[in-house]
Amino acid sequence: MGRIRNALVRPWVVGVLALAVAGGGFGLYWFQPWKLWQDETVQEALPGATAASEAPAGAPSGTPSGAPSDASPAPSPAGPATLASGELISHEHATSGTVKLVRLTDGSHVVRLENLDTSNGPDLHVWLTDAPVKEGQAGWHVFDDGDHVSLGKLKGNKGSQNYTVPAGVDPSGFTSVSIWCDRFDVSFGAAELARA
Repeated sequence: MGRIRNALVRPWVVGVLALAVAGGGFGLYWFQPWKLWQDETVQEALPGATAASEAPAGAPSGTPSGAPSDASPAPSPAGPATLASGELISHEHATSGTVKLVRLTDGSHVVRLENLDTSNGPDLHVWLTDAPVKEGQAGWHVFDDGDHVSLGKLKGNKGSQNYTVPAGVDPSGFTSVSIWCDRFDVSFGAAELARA
């Protein structure tokens, strides 16, 4: 009798153990809890922010002979211009830093995160959105309700980083930026963009 009972129990136990291991593995993959203790710092300079102030090698240093003495040097191109900015507020995770929408000298646009400090997590992206930024849980899930453009995966959960606005996207139609977790459809933090 004991042998029959053992024969019936063993496949059931093995099945439960197999399901538990598979479920645990899937849970670890899905939630990636170890990322909460891993920080990744990325420090990028603003593109075009350091314009060359010296003449290129081989260029004449003085006024060429025969040139009028009142000739002024050619104006240097204007540097990047901040069009809008805002401070990040916390949503699902404590988040701080500054967000800037910047027009570069070539006419392209970037969203710049400065002094970002948030939690690491699975599948984090930087979104340019038209959603209002709301405090507390009311603001956690609003950013996928309207128009939004993903500017790419978050490069690091700390530091200063640049995210290119795709060509053809008019940034004037967007009013906020969110650090968005695609896996759980939740904002880690967001900033309202106030026009400069």
